[in-house]
Amino acid sequence: MATSQIAERTSIFDWALRPFSKVEPGEGPQALLLLLCVLVILTSYYLMKTAREGLILSVHTFGLRGAEIKSYSGGVMALLLIGLVPAYGALANRVDRLRLINVSYAIVIACLLGFYALGQAGLPIGLPFFVWIGIVNMFLIAQFWSYANDLYSEEQGKRLFALIALGGSIGAVIGPELSNLVTTFTLLPLAAALLVVCIALFNAVEHMHRTRAPRDAAAHEPIDGGGGFGLVLRDRYLLLIAALVLVAELVKTNGEYVLSSVATEHAAQLIPATAHPELHGAARAAAIAADRRELIKAFYSSFFFWVNLVSLVLQAFAVSRVIEKLGVRRALFVMPVIALGAYGLIGAIGGMALVRIAKTSENSTEYSVQNTVRQLLFLPTARADKYKAKAAIDTFMVRGADSLSAVFVWAAIYVVGIRGRGLALVNVGLVAAWIAIAILLARRHRMKSREAQA
Repeated sequence: MATSQIAERTSIFDWALRPFSKVEPGEGPQALLLLLCVLVILTSYYLMKTAREGLILSVHTFGLRGAEIKSYSGGVMALLLIGLVPAYGALANRVDRLRLINVSYAIVIACLLGFYALGQAGLPIGLPFFVWIGIVNMFLIAQFWSYANDLYSEEQGKRLFALIALGGSIGAVIGPELSNLVTTFTLLPLAAALLVVCIALFNAVEHMHRTRAPRDAAAHEPIDGGGGFGLVLRDRYLLLIAALVLVAELVKTNGEYVLSSVATEHAAQLIPATAHPELHGAARAAAIAADRRELIKAFYSSFFFWVNLVSLVLQAFAVSRVIEKLGVRRALFVMPVIALGAYGLIGAIGGMALVRIAKTSENSTEYSVQNTVRQLLFLPTARADKYKAKAAIDTFMVRGADSLSAVFVWAAIYVVGIRGRGLALVNVGLVAAWIAIAILLARRHRMKSREAQA
């Protein structure tokens, strides 16, 4: 439901936000609160994510190393989501949107405090916490954008979503820096405290919206309709969004393997097996492994910094203009065209520098342009689609793609016998499928938009 279109004076908040997007009079305060809300959500998530890495990688579970557990956990998350998505839909059938958010966040905060208490008691929480956060972070972000979709009309969303998403880009930069200030376990209650702030911001936005649009009956009504999976299966438009998310995530995850392979090979070249001739046996192997580990850590530290920085710049100054000039349907093709060029060059030429530049371009575009366009696709849909179908797509399809990628990479390496550049060429084929899905989705989006306007 769109914010009431009453005549309003331009406020200082409207002026302050106009360098980043086209903000109409009266829209600035609400957009700013939503920007701050997603900023705090992403900051909290990165605190949890940092704690997750330390907890899972520092131990062995069931005889497996942490890195191996990370690879296999996507399937566990996908299985759990089969039950959690319908449960979330059942809750949405009974409460209005603000209570749905308040209850969801209260559960997450209680779980964080519970994990903190168990960890302080010396119990092994690495594996359950890793699986839990892999599900929760997808729900929190999906729910935020469901709420934003419910507040704004399609015309408003096209102008304001890129601006609001800027908060997420800023939070992605703040979170990792903030995590360096406290211990691993202290990150959990700190993340919980930030989610309390999120609840306050959501309630402030809802109060502001109900004041400006008192006749918006949807604000007081439960989110009726079928379950998330059922809604997706019955609507070809939603099915196409789900297919787009699945293929895009599969391409991205395969690309992460290509990047990690290049980083590992580069470290092996710089620190060969003949290094540390003064040591012998296990001591020599340990020294070589430690040196390579530090090189890989330095590589990824620099890589993540540049991805987040480029993403932030794109989100602040380019995304709203790209959407304004191209529109949602043409903007669907920005990301696959970049991915096509990136993996085509990697497959044809290869090399450490090229892979890094290509993946930086792909990831930063995915976190800015692609993420914003994906949220815009739900603007012309029904309320149940915004909350339930979106939750199903943004959680199950993403985690399902992670699981599929693990099987895909294993088959490529051990069955077909291809790695690195060969896998990049496989991604070129997947991007072709991605573009075909985008073409069909653009046509359906045109129809959905016309229906919504009518």
